[in-house]
Amino acid sequence: MTRSASGGPASEDTASEPLEVRPHSPVDHIADPGPLGLAAFAMTTFVLSCVNAGLAPKSVEPVVLPLALFYGGLAQLLAGMWEFRKANTFGALAFSSYGAFWLSFAAYVKFIAPGLPAADAASATGLFLLAWTIFTAYMTVASVRVSGAVAAVLIALLATFVLLTIGAYSGAAGVSRLGGYFGILTAVLAWYASFAGVVNATFKKPVLPVFPTAAR
Repeated sequence: MTRSASGGPASEDTASEPLEVRPHSPVDHIADPGPLGLAAFAMTTFVLSCVNAGLAPKSVEPVVLPLALFYGGLAQLLAGMWEFRKANTFGALAFSSYGAFWLSFAAYVKFIAPGLPAADAASATGLFLLAWTIFTAYMTVASVRVSGAVAAVLIALLATFVLLTIGAYSGAAGVSRLGGYFGILTAVLAWYASFAGVVNATFKKPVLPVFPTAAR
């Protein structure tokens, strides 16, 4: 008996069709958008975190804005849309949301923050970061069913947001600086996950571990 690609029996009609006219999965031609989304998130996070950690002067912070718009924002948002097409709920929500985070961050820094009263600026920034801390907290819970590499990124990101939120509300520069260092760690972990994804896909075998979870 002829069997289908999934291992089940193929119908006589399907088995007799030429290969070029047999039905294919509509997502067979779509590459994994995960490495793109992770790379876009990593680079933008790294540059901003270098400023937050004090490794780069505050005066160079505007260099983050074009990255936030076009790579961390637009490219990551596109990765999220492709994850929707591939029916990956976690990837779709994560990349779309963090892409929107970078777009909203660019808009906030460029258009909103300069016009805020000095007395309210810290609270506004703290509230913005607090909202993203809450979102990241429940995405961290979900990430443990994706892979160890992705879970490590979300855990480090959650610590980053918590520290930056506390630093913004309290005005404690040392706490915000520590958040910057955790942001750099987050970027390194995200770059590794992206690197592993693209290398494994290109070599068509597991070259670098991503530490998959138990059977889903």
